[in-house]
Amino acid sequence: MSTELFKSVNFNSAKAYKNISSATQSGKHKSDYWVLEPICSRNYVPDNLMGWTGGRDIKQQIKLKFTSLNDLARYAEKNKILLEIMQPKEKKVIIKSYADNFTKNIGI
Repeated sequence: MSTELFKSVNFNSAKAYKNISSATQSGKHKSDYWVLEPICSRNYVPDNLMGWTGGRDIKQQIKLKFTSLNDLARYAEKNKILLEIMQPKEKKVIIKSYADNFTKNIGI
């Protein structure tokens, strides 16, 4: 997404979050960047002819990716955007061996 489009859309606030992998994935693919997306109202308009719902607000489609939170904060400060930063929850990793699955004292 172009930053020119992001600048052309007038908004005051945005949320920033770190992209995380889903619960079913053990890898860290696509989880090494921060996402900046504008906070906008979710006014959906039903289409009577086709039966789908959609919105007319282009802000819902904009997402900018940054490699670090510092870069994201600098960009927001430069463009006078109020940030709502959502810190990621770290996964708790329990390291154990395969043989631990077969011990008799588990759960007792």
